[in-house]
Amino acid sequence: MTASPTGRLVLAATPIGDPEDASVRLSRLIETADLIAAEDTRRFRRLASALGITPRGRVISNYEHNEEARSGTLLEVVAGGGTVLVVTDAGMPGVSDPGLRAVRAVVEAGLPVTALPGPSAALTALALSGLPSDRFCFEGFPPRTPGKRASAFRALAGEPRTMIFFESPRRTADTLAALRDALGGDRQAAVCRELTKTYEEVKRGPLAELADWASASEVLGEISIVVGGAPERVPVDLFDPSAADDVAALVARVQARVDAGERLKDAVAAVSAESGVNKRGLYDAAVKARD
Repeated sequence: MTASPTGRLVLAATPIGDPEDASVRLSRLIETADLIAAEDTRRFRRLASALGITPRGRVISNYEHNEEARSGTLLEVVAGGGTVLVVTDAGMPGVSDPGLRAVRAVVEAGLPVTALPGPSAALTALALSGLPSDRFCFEGFPPRTPGKRASAFRALAGEPRTMIFFESPRRTADTLAALRDALGGDRQAAVCRELTKTYEEVKRGPLAELADWASASEVLGEISIVVGGAPERVPVDLFDPSAADDVAALVARVQARVDAGERLKDAVAAVSAESGVNKRGLYDAAVKARD
């Protein structure tokens, strides 16, 4: 396909709450784009109305279940020399939202793709969390089922970077409890809800406290969870007699997880990942302590 000299796909970040966060460039593109692909056309039109502008081009839906089919339509417009604007309900397209398939289709056709940067719930939550931001990773939405969620969090127990998650308000309490069980109740975290909106709230503290708060409260709104990375590991020699107190503390952590309902094998794996000790040696020490 021959690239058009003027056609392009533009991924545009939209406000995550306050419409006044929209940029002048976003307003101009909404008015001039030939085609606007919106995650929810009704929400998009409400944004345009709040900005006092009227789209000149056609507005179509582009959401999770039709994104694959829509990519061909978007590609045709770009190939024909038109500007296609991709927007989601809030934040940057392609970040836990539709946009990726359109980018791939246009890139594979050798046509231009650009982005209009702007509001980001993930980065806003990170900045407000008070946790280290020099190194971080975005983990998106955790798995919905308890088993998969627990497994995913155990795999992150040793992650040294600050972690950012999105979550549904109705699953926030379960997710915080699972994070507490996998990473430890003293791990520092922040729950950010309704960012940039009237009822914005940031709850900071150890995971144990946040899990208790969420279980006792009705959590509402758009939720971002930021969790501090694993502390620096101090190697423990399980076979050094002088390390007996450290070994006993690690075994106690394993036993606490088992008492909470976790399998011994999984509890050992989590504590091993957190502490850096040999998993086989810790398992043997835990079994010996139980016997």
